Amino acid sequence: MATSSSAASILGTLLLLAVLPASAGETAAARLGRRIFFDASLSASGRMSCASCHDPAHAYGPPNGLAVQLGGPGLDRQGTRAVPSLRYTLDRTPVWSAPYAASEVERLLDGEPPAGGFGWDGRFNSLREQADFPLLSSSEMANPTRAALVARLERARYAADFRRLFGRRVFDHPERAYRRALFALERFELEDSSFHPYTSRFDAYLDGNAALSAQELHGMALFDDPRRGNCASCHPDRPGADGSHPLFTDFQFEALGVPRNPQIRATAARGYFDQGLCGPLRRDQRARTQYCGMFKTPTLRNAASRCVFFHNGRFHDLRAALRFYVRRDTDPRLWYPASALGVVKFDDLPPRRRLNVDIIDLPLNRSAGQQPVWSDTEIDDVIAFLATLSDSDTRTCGP
Repeated sequence: MATSSSAASILGTLLLLAVLPASAGETAAARLGRRIFFDASLSASGRMSCASCHDPAHAYGPPNGLAVQLGGPGLDRQGTRAVPSLRYTLDRTPVWSAPYAASEVERLLDGEPPAGGFGWDGRFNSLREQADFPLLSSSEMANPTRAALVARLERARYAADFRRLFGRRVFDHPERAYRRALFALERFELEDSSFHPYTSRFDAYLDGNAALSAQELHGMALFDDPRRGNCASCHPDRPGADGSHPLFTDFQFEALGVPRNPQIRATAARGYFDQGLCGPLRRDQRARTQYCGMFKTPTLRNAASRCVFFHNGRFHDLRAALRFYVRRDTDPRLWYPASALGVVKFDDLPPRRRLNVDIIDLPLNRSAGQQPVWSDTEIDDVIAFLATLSDSDTRTCGP
């Protein structure tokens, strides 16, 4: 969860809460969850809410271009991962599953990577599990215990509504009250239509109510072409068999070898590596070393409005992210440090885990000196296509 240091930003969030309408048929739990989601008094700082970094005006993603966000009691503790958007990530997300594979090579041959769950490492199987982490994280809302969060809830302006919904004595049982708060947050995220509006021009195009330009259509063709960008293999862009509009993610996990990001303070520690599925935050997959370095494929909806890309926020605009994707291996010196032995590729993973990075699927199977699969002009066309995925209410993030 992000934070804003300016009073104007806090005021903007409060005003947005005031005008954000309830969805038709929304339950009382969802209405209560909305109030919890926007309540900065539930944090140790008193200035940070869920909406501070999952801003509705920015597709429930960060409103700024920080690689990772600041939280904690003094709003000065830096997180270790970029904040993902919550919009559309809640739709049709399967529970975590991981087929057995003895090695990365076997996994690639079988074509069955891990999939599902919430978060960059899929360690949460429900939204209420996911909400538990930022409420207690020392670099986010920083409640020292669940009981401390419940004490804040008991003092909230809507405490009477909480009692009315969950029982007059609910606060006498902090663990139960805490679980009820997580339930309310989950209902808000599931029921409120602003988490899945489908109001982009691409949605209108699929419904036959809008046309795409020649540049946008060419960008979509490059996006789809399995011999070029091959993007649709992980970010499917075709309607489902039931006519449902695509989410632009297959919910699976991939090791892309994103460069190390020195903007993250934790990277200064010798031996620190964020290895995704096998730690440090997720612990139950550590023995499955073939998964080290894998992170969940995000939706590309509203990607053109973001300022932070990949799990470590290494890139700050869509063009840079796409250039890395198509030139990671043809021009590795653009991204990775050099040593006496040559370019040190995939430097944000321990040397023994760099073999897990995908070098098989196009366009990640190129060699240094080869022609990238897209020219700069073609990248412009793909960006034009991706811009059609932005919802009508989504603002571009600030600096």
